[in-house]
Amino acid sequence: MIKIGRLTDYGILLMRYMAAHRERTHNAGSVAAEVHLPVPTVSKLLRELARGGLLDSQRGAKGGYELARAPEEISVAQIITALEGPIALTACSIVDSDPDCEHEPMCPVRGHWTRINRAISDALEGISLAEMAQPPRRDFMTVLGKGAPASQNTPADSASWGK
Repeated sequence: MIKIGRLTDYGILLMRYMAAHRERTHNAGSVAAEVHLPVPTVSKLLRELARGGLLDSQRGAKGGYELARAPEEISVAQIITALEGPIALTACSIVDSDPDCEHEPMCPVRGHWTRINRAISDALEGISLAEMAQPPRRDFMTVLGKGAPASQNTPADSASWGK
């Protein structure tokens, strides 16, 4: 199974919340209360996202965190990279890596892993934070097996779409 870490999942949740509420500056306590996560976890993630250049932080009584750029300019790949480092399925698919694998110089699949890694990275780069701040599209939910295609939905199905 390929999966991102729990903290990265939470980081995407925080960024989504902040994108949906851009009208104000956010502090760790208020964000934690809204997304139902512990304040220390939220504080840590906000600091890491700021260090990664995705959030701006201001000190003081009216301080807090804001998105560093418009949600349309922040990709899911950038959030993952800020929290986990380079996106890579295998160590040898990281550019400029120093792999521990003794077979790497003669590996017949390394080039394929690099190609697969690039495809996944490109897909994640193609999804913006602005898109993540919107409800999932019906056609996407169908791909995930969450219902019939949009043209085949019945009124009873609409409850499962989060309307």
